[in-house]
Amino acid sequence: MGFRLSHEGTVQALALAAGLPAVVFAGWVIGTSDYSPKVMWTLGLVIGGAWLGFGLAVRERIASPLRTVSNLLEAIREGDYSIRATGASGTDALAEVMQQVNAMGATMRSQRLGALEATTLLRKVMEEIDVAIFAFDEKRLLRLVNRAGERLLGQPAERMLEREAGELGLAEYLDDESVKTVQRVFPGGSGRWGITRSSFREGGLPHRLLVLTDLTRPLREEELQAWQRLVRVLGHELNNSLAPIKSIAGSLEAIAKRDPLPEDWREDMQGGLSVIAARSESLARFMGAYAKFAKLPRPALAPVRLQELVVRVARMEVRMPVEIAGGPEVTVQADADQLEQLLINLVKNAVEAALETRGGVRVRWEVLPWQVELRVEDEGPGLAATTNLFVPFFTTKPSGSGIGLVLCRQIAEGHGGSLTLENRPERGCVALLRLPLQ
Repeated sequence: MGFRLSHEGTVQALALAAGLPAVVFAGWVIGTSDYSPKVMWTLGLVIGGAWLGFGLAVRERIASPLRTVSNLLEAIREGDYSIRATGASGTDALAEVMQQVNAMGATMRSQRLGALEATTLLRKVMEEIDVAIFAFDEKRLLRLVNRAGERLLGQPAERMLEREAGELGLAEYLDDESVKTVQRVFPGGSGRWGITRSSFREGGLPHRLLVLTDLTRPLREEELQAWQRLVRVLGHELNNSLAPIKSIAGSLEAIAKRDPLPEDWREDMQGGLSVIAARSESLARFMGAYAKFAKLPRPALAPVRLQELVVRVARMEVRMPVEIAGGPEVTVQADADQLEQLLINLVKNAVEAALETRGGVRVRWEVLPWQVELRVEDEGPGLAATTNLFVPFFTTKPSGSGIGLVLCRQIAEGHGGSLTLENRPERGCVALLRLPLQ
């Protein structure tokens, strides 16, 4: 291994080499002059001492700032960002280096302060939220758990940290799909749980985050609200039918008890029974519509050519011709029967609106990069109010069930699309159906 000078030694050697010619020349001049030996030695010592002194000064001038920078960087590496370098107010190269080192220390101090504040906020949020959170490392050892997780497993964090997922009864959820719902009994509670699994990296190593949400209470609240809405709707419709039936039945009973019977009792009986039959038929239509709405199956997707379907639906309408403005050829993945029922309802509503003003009905569509937009436009009186359009069993038609538009929207959303109705600027209404291309 060869000898190698340090940086300071190299600088000093270069400085001495730079002054060597002058020293040699001065020695030659002194040696060839008529000086006494004492003077010659004195001059030689002065020149040699000055030569070596300036060489050492150059070395120290170079090495001292480097040591300062090294100490500053070491302090930054150790996490001490409060130390600052002096002499950073000049305009030379060394001052610029000191300025940049000071700026780096200030920036890293600000970043560490922001990271500490963010970490503190994150830990505070995790402790306060009512969702159990567990973080496991690549060896399936628990590294992080919040208070909700402690309550769920019935153990303090100190006893759970560093334990394997299998010991905690959570191993099966680390390998399952990212989102699932299970019925499970934990030490801290039982019921239905929504389990979400995701991955993240810390220190370059993979970790897994497990989030368990108690779905029992929200599901019960939703179930209770659904039952309440159902009872209100059914109660309203049943009262609308049973109240007149009860009243008319009482009147007919009173007529039948008269002795002798009045002369027009047959007409009263026939009229009352007709009203009872009509209300019973209305109630039967309501229950049939509700059953149809509640039992709508999931769509069986298959390729459907949109133009052929629109033409077939338009030909079914006999009350007035339906204009097909058309659009490009496109095939969508849909349930042909459900989509046809949706279009039949939309065209039927448009025709009924257009007949009131003797207007027309037009169907057209366009293909966008990600979806198809189909419009059913009518030249009717328009919508007086759009608030209750998609409220089940709400209708403004005397013989309507209030289920048509709700069923249409349910079909559209079952296909991953949407259905909206709005008034046109010039006249009438437009039903906009959006269906995804994939």
